[in-house]
Amino acid sequence: MGGPVGQKVHINVDLAEGYGNWACGPDIELLPLIDHANVACGFHASDPLIMIGTVGAHVGLPDLQGFGRRELKLTPSEHTANRIYQIGALQGFVTREDVPLHHVKPHDMLYGMMCRDYEVATALMRGIPAGVAVFGLPGTNMEKAALDLGSPFMAEVYDDVKYNSDRSLLRERRGDAWTNSKVPRHVTEQIETSSVTAVDGTAVELPIGSHPISLCCHSDVPGCVEVVEEARAVVDAFNRKYFPRSMA
Repeated sequence: MGGPVGQKVHINVDLAEGYGNWACGPDIELLPLIDHANVACGFHASDPLIMIGTVGAHVGLPDLQGFGRRELKLTPSEHTANRIYQIGALQGFVTREDVPLHHVKPHDMLYGMMCRDYEVATALMRGIPAGVAVFGLPGTNMEKAALDLGSPFMAEVYDDVKYNSDRSLLRERRGDAWTNSKVPRHVTEQIETSSVTAVDGTAVELPIGSHPISLCCHSDVPGCVEVVEEARAVVDAFNRKYFPRSMA
């Protein structure tokens, strides 16, 4: 496979995914370990009091009960309107704090639908403010729609998600905990070789190209703080090796 990825690697985590009195993940402990926060915007999780405490918009399908993990059939105009609605909700908070909205990151089922369906991906892109980056899976309709509509695209790799041989992500509702030995190997392979070993053992190329890169982690996996700490160590070592000036 190819050599190391050509850009400094960042880390992003999905945060603010609780609701009311229910907390989903250790957001406060994770914040010092990451570069980009994907803040849930109220459709699959979160509420106004949670959103104000934690920035990028983590947009999902209107499915609180299913945590945004069930496919919903919506028209393109509904997809666009839903994105405008959710991003607008978070935009109110970031404007109040005088912080720019950095990016938009689709959640779970919506992410997969955008990868598979160009029409869905295009509808979503039309709801994103001009100049705001989209985090997504390279080599998919998500990347194609972003480029076609002129949205900046940030390629994602994953520290706690497995890949199928067709380069799609393996959706596991209750996956095994990621151990300290699994995470470094999984992350290192992706950023050092621009490829990943799929669940069937095949080597799969990751067509990252010249896009900026962010490693996605999740706050709802078992031992997530330790998982992100392991990923942070691997990413920092990689960035010191290939991009030492960025670490100064």
